[in-house]
Amino acid sequence: MIVKFSVQNFGSIKDEQILSFEADKSEHLEDYYIIPINGLRLLKLGLIYGANASGKTTILKALDFLRRIVLNPQEKKTTEFNYEPFLFDIATPHQNTILSIEFIYNSTRYYYEVELNKKAIVKEELNFYSPNKANVFKRTTNLETQFTEITFGSKIKIDKIFEKNLESNTLWNNTVLGGFLKTNIQLKELKDVTDWFEYYLKPLIRPKVSLDRFIIKQLEESKIRKEDIIQILQKADFYISDILIEKDEEIEDKIDFEDSIKKMKSFQRIKDMLSYQIQFEHTLDNRKFNLPFKLESEGTQRYYGFAEILSLMIRDSCIFPIDELESSLHPDLYTHFLLSFLVNSKKSQIIATTHNREILNNKDIFRNDAIWITDKSENCATELYSLSDFDTSVIRDTSNIYNAYKIGKLGGIPNLGDYYIDIEE
Repeated sequence: MIVKFSVQNFGSIKDEQILSFEADKSEHLEDYYIIPINGLRLLKLGLIYGANASGKTTILKALDFLRRIVLNPQEKKTTEFNYEPFLFDIATPHQNTILSIEFIYNSTRYYYEVELNKKAIVKEELNFYSPNKANVFKRTTNLETQFTEITFGSKIKIDKIFEKNLESNTLWNNTVLGGFLKTNIQLKELKDVTDWFEYYLKPLIRPKVSLDRFIIKQLEESKIRKEDIIQILQKADFYISDILIEKDEEIEDKIDFEDSIKKMKSFQRIKDMLSYQIQFEHTLDNRKFNLPFKLESEGTQRYYGFAEILSLMIRDSCIFPIDELESSLHPDLYTHFLLSFLVNSKKSQIIATTHNREILNNKDIFRNDAIWITDKSENCATELYSLSDFDTSVIRDTSNIYNAYKIGKLGGIPNLGDYYIDIEE
């Protein structure tokens, strides 16, 4: 589980911003929001509110970027990282970006930090707590020779030959964790951390992304059950009695290879997209009607993906970053999804951006420490803070948070002008 995540000099973020899942002392909704683990009280949910261009999505992008540079190491040392530092400043484009994350996996608490620029990983460090802090490794890069040097902590026993192999597989634009994935060595701490990035931290879900192929893969690998998906859809008031998935083995004969590959870059991806036909069976008045997936409403398609996400989070332990959680969903359905997650999940988490303010009206279903706000400073840099950061002079237990947010008392809303636009005829 994530304990905290910090980011500095990435996109709209200039100074270090920290997103924490550590709960405050409040016992409000304790049974639904709080997971006690390793002496900590960790939150299941983090919702980020804020105006457009205030940096909500940047927080999620930074987390997803960290996941990708760990799990997808570069093959060539000339490949640059695909991101931008903070650009509204003279100095920051030439300064390093720093990302760090603290999490618990297999009952061990880890702290991982990486410092980089667009060309290389400059520094990298991994520590664990057992219970005192101990170093797994420290890495530095000589930017002139482009050579990586890795030193292991005193508690880590590793063969010198393996250590040299790891260094040679860790290009200057690879993380040590990425180098480990390319090296035939066994080391519990490195395996724990790479497994956490692969199996617990899921890829960022964007508003328009289609999850239907992802769901088919999870069904094929028996990670989820179709019956669970149907049950979740029915509880959300969709009249869906079955999900029909058919595979067309001859689909590749129907494809114009050259034209399709130019457009899609990958024939396997084309085949995956076209070779499965999904239909929803609707039962009305004891009669069954089949409707192709593409003809379902955007809300139905979106919640079908969320049903799969919910099923995974209930059956297993994972975290899903979701951008614009409310996209294509009715406010009641949005709330239903969050409550279903909070009531049924055991050790999973959600971090999501949202514009849906209605939940702020209801103290019966949210905690202050689970609500985060992004705001823009005078130099257009993102600032991130929690509702629990405000003292009682701003927010009291009886406060209407929605009204306080709406009138700008908490920040994070657009600073709009009047409605008149002067355009010459």
